[in-house]
Amino acid sequence: MRTRPPALSDSPVPAYQQIVDWLRTSLVFGELKPGTVLPSVRRMASNLGVHFNTVATAYRLLADEGWLDLGHGRAAQVIERAVPKAGREAGEEFGHALRTLTAFMLANGVPIEKLRAELQAVAKELKQ
Repeated sequence: MRTRPPALSDSPVPAYQQIVDWLRTSLVFGELKPGTVLPSVRRMASNLGVHFNTVATAYRLLADEGWLDLGHGRAAQVIERAVPKAGREAGEEFGHALRTLTAFMLANGVPIEKLRAELQAVAKELKQ
């Protein structure tokens, strides 16, 4: 699993969303496999330096997306998830989001070569 989400306190993105994004990335790229048991909410919160409700919210959102099995008094466990069919709107949304992120990174001084290298690295990681 990718070590940890980037600097939770240094981002305008809410901490729960950063945790969701970090775990979803680990799930999508196969770093967390079905059957994997995640740390308890309190342990993850302690490790990340956030309130336990922040982690609980992130776990619930991922459970709602079909990634986790949550049971009262049990650890969160990664489950097999059926990938939904994406419609045309999803492809358009992806293109818009990618262009927006690219513009943001360029506006903040990230060199085009770095963006290109990162996109190529992600493309290589994708599994078909």
